[in-house]
Amino acid sequence: MSENNNHNDTPAGARPPKQVRTGLKSTGARKAASKSGRSRAREFALQALYQHIVGGNEASAIDAFTRDLAGFHKADSAHYDALLHGSIATAAEMDALITPLLDRKMAEISPIERATMWIGVYEFQHCLDVPWRVVLNECIELAKEFGGTDGHKYVNAVLNGLAPRLRALEVAADKASGAAAAAPAGDTGA
Repeated sequence: MSENNNHNDTPAGARPPKQVRTGLKSTGARKAASKSGRSRAREFALQALYQHIVGGNEASAIDAFTRDLAGFHKADSAHYDALLHGSIATAAEMDALITPLLDRKMAEISPIERATMWIGVYEFQHCLDVPWRVVLNECIELAKEFGGTDGHKYVNAVLNGLAPRLRALEVAADKASGAAAAAPAGDTGA
């Protein structure tokens, strides 16, 4: 094995050209370094909710496991707690809100998209300090990073359908002011 492990045309001892860092991966998802504590909390909550949906695991067991994962210390643990425990506690009510907007049975929805929608609905209802557009953007980002190829489009459609109902005044104010359709890139509701 050679000392130069670069598998390109960079001469031995020379540094490769510096990469441009846009804060996005090739998939369009944000890189870890550009994520807020709340964004990280959503990611860990998504993983935990996936365990609940797929495995039927109890919240306390999932919580203990998730808190031991690498990087959890960078997450907003209070937000994670609210998302995990709140989503599990209100799952039936959230499914009742989501189901009318689906074009198929809930059982046919990917567990990742379902958990992502739970996070969005929970935040719409209980995290009023997070603007609705940030909630929507964060959920789209989760679905892009962890879900299927077009799962983010499905999540976007469902949550966009629920936003006027769950955040009526905020959505109406945005429409009245002609707010841009694109959500902010970062989580300004931290």
